[in-house]
Amino acid sequence: MSTVLNRHFARHYLEMVVVMFLGMAVLWLPAGWGLESVGSSWADLQDEAPAAMLLLMAATMTVPMAAWMRRRGHGWRPTNEMSASMIVPTLAVIALHGVGLMSDVGTMLVVEHVAMLAGMFAVMLLRPEEYSHHHRVALA
Repeated sequence: MSTVLNRHFARHYLEMVVVMFLGMAVLWLPAGWGLESVGSSWADLQDEAPAAMLLLMAATMTVPMAAWMRRRGHGWRPTNEMSASMIVPTLAVIALHGVGLMSDVGTMLVVEHVAMLAGMFAVMLLRPEEYSHHHRVALA
């Protein structure tokens, strides 16, 4: 099996995707409470500030994924690169919205998530040695 496409590589990608979506699901509620505390809601953001909604959603996915990577023994550089692979697509979608090329929030969310998944995979392909072997699990 090639160095790039081995089971550790595939497992790492799958773990990141699962943790990112679990993080979004788990952090959705406290983020909603935070929004309520300032007189807003997810629905308000979707209608009136989609850029803020996209950024908050990206944060609820990126933070747990980065924490998981650190827990699994990855260094700061790969963790930051992977985080950027999630934040950059979000900023790109916000830019498209800002210049009027994208206005439907549902479409924006789909494009953001698909671009994140592709970006994560691209980062992994740039450093296959980082993702093609087992990392130690940090205990603290």
